[in-house]
Amino acid sequence: MTDTGFSASEIDTGTPHSARMYDWFLDGKDHYPADAEAARKIVELLPDVKDTAWSNREFMHRAARFLAHQGVRQFLDIGTGIPTEPNLHQIVQGITPDARVIYVDNDPIVLRHAEALLDSTPEGRTAYLHADVREPERILARAREHLDFERPIGLSLIALLPFVADGHDPYEIVATLTEPLAAGSHLVISHVTGEFQPEIWDRVDAIYRAGGTPVEARSRAEVTRFFDGFELCEPGVELATRWRPDPDAPARRDQPLYVGVGRKP
Repeated sequence: MTDTGFSASEIDTGTPHSARMYDWFLDGKDHYPADAEAARKIVELLPDVKDTAWSNREFMHRAARFLAHQGVRQFLDIGTGIPTEPNLHQIVQGITPDARVIYVDNDPIVLRHAEALLDSTPEGRTAYLHADVREPERILARAREHLDFERPIGLSLIALLPFVADGHDPYEIVATLTEPLAAGSHLVISHVTGEFQPEIWDRVDAIYRAGGTPVEARSRAEVTRFFDGFELCEPGVELATRWRPDPDAPARRDQPLYVGVGRKP
């Protein structure tokens, strides 16, 4: 099931997009020369940025498994990105086959690949909504068509909030999205930080800004503030590589990426 509002053919291939740059960092194939060119400029500034992208992806996998084992069977994933297996629904439906997953993104290339996001188990359900996180009320209205807001929901904001500028009040957006969630719901966030190389992030922002999407690197305290009203699950807001690491997975060096999972009491 898809909800679009326009044709996926309306893709601006000449302007880099953060989701397609992320695909390049993950060695994907769903990007264009402009995306690759901008991504290479980021690599020049942050040589480990591919490891950062992979650390982010691996955190999503661990957090999804954690929520599924906590009994969460409904998920709202905003800022889905280009499908890279395993996707969230593949992880959680592998644990709870009847899980429901709603994907949301504003990039038309994600829309073009939405079929990969809709390959649900027979018992579960997936749907894709084309929307922007800066329209939280619209997202909630459409999500209610698929999810039961009287039961716990896992709200996933993976690598999304850095692309919500302070002028759009990201804290109010998160508060709007989380206010109607039932007790026992969880909030999952990953967010780049400039705490370790602050002199570089203005130049990183300039590259993204040239593509029309400025990036905000925030501190641990600023990321923790997104969890106001939630009880942080151990180990709290931590570097991605240190959040419940998988002992069987290859070790990665610490990356400038804070992550956390909170439970609504």
